[in-house]
Amino acid sequence: MNNEQSDRKQMVRDQLIGRGLRDPRLLSAFGSVPRHLFVPKEYLHHAYADGPLPIGFNQTISQPYIVAFMTHLLELTGRERVLEVGTGSGYQAAILSRLAAEVHTLEIVPELAAQAERTLSELGCQNVHCHLADGSLGWPAAAPYDGILVTAAAPSAPQTLLDQLTEGGRLVLPVGDRGYQELEIWQKAGGEFSRRTSLGVAFVPLRGEYGWKQK
Repeated sequence: MNNEQSDRKQMVRDQLIGRGLRDPRLLSAFGSVPRHLFVPKEYLHHAYADGPLPIGFNQTISQPYIVAFMTHLLELTGRERVLEVGTGSGYQAAILSRLAAEVHTLEIVPELAAQAERTLSELGCQNVHCHLADGSLGWPAAAPYDGILVTAAAPSAPQTLLDQLTEGGRLVLPVGDRGYQELEIWQKAGGEFSRRTSLGVAFVPLRGEYGWKQK
């Protein structure tokens, strides 16, 4: 076992299982996706550390546990079409590719979108479709989605994203101010939306028409 595999195994054991995440499919995904490939070279020695890391352009790759917990909230079975808003490094999309049938991921920063698409392609994530777009608008061309995951903080849940959910579908996103948010889980049932809140988090601001306005 090489160092990366050993670090990955320890990450799964300590950061995920150790915090109560037990779904075998979720743990398998985190055990198989090489997180170090999504981290800038200067942070390689922190690739499996218990925290977020900068990836340039004022963006981050989220803490492994947060990636896992938000994925867990979607309750994926393997048959779903999923939309990710905020590709970033591409790590979350790679995890989703192991757990869903089809993934569409949106990134507003051209350089990040191009780099993530290259990394995902090199990993053979053929069920991931990368788009350079304003994620707050969603991606109507492939809608509706069984799950939507937003990896940036929104001032409120964009109606544009709620409208792209299937019946029974879930939207998971951080909502709050620029310094602190809570994860919200929205579910569509009978044409109506229910909402509950979960973990307190701190994400970079969502950019775009229904995100935070640039200062």
